[in-house]
Amino acid sequence: MARQNISITTDSVIFFNNNNNQLKVLLVKRKKNPFKDQWALPGGFLEDEEPLEIGAKRELSEETGLKVENLKQLKAFGTPGRDPRGRTISIPFWGEVTSQEKVEGSDDAADARWFSFDDLPELAFDHSEILKLAWEAYLGQK
Repeated sequence: MARQNISITTDSVIFFNNNNNQLKVLLVKRKKNPFKDQWALPGGFLEDEEPLEIGAKRELSEETGLKVENLKQLKAFGTPGRDPRGRTISIPFWGEVTSQEKVEGSDDAADARWFSFDDLPELAFDHSEILKLAWEAYLGQK
């Protein structure tokens, strides 16, 4: 069997619903190419021996300073071409925080910010599709 050249990433969709029922989502501004200076979900490459959820939590903390205990796995996103660097499969997670935690861009994120769900910027990669699925999962839990 031929060896595959596939990378695996984890992404996190973190929601905050304030008292006025205004849903917000946490995004990071990418510091590097591809999609430099565009907004994206916090995430990155999984380490070789790292469990999926641990990788998602690590990337979230490294890029935003936010720690979230309870994350739920969505589905895998692996359409060829979704990442211009090569074949990459993302396994996103979603979670919710009960207060609008202070976040700060770090590591390979130039900025981190809470965005109103009604006023989102254009997102890098296929993160709009991931966000839509996470939003549906979030609504299904309410």
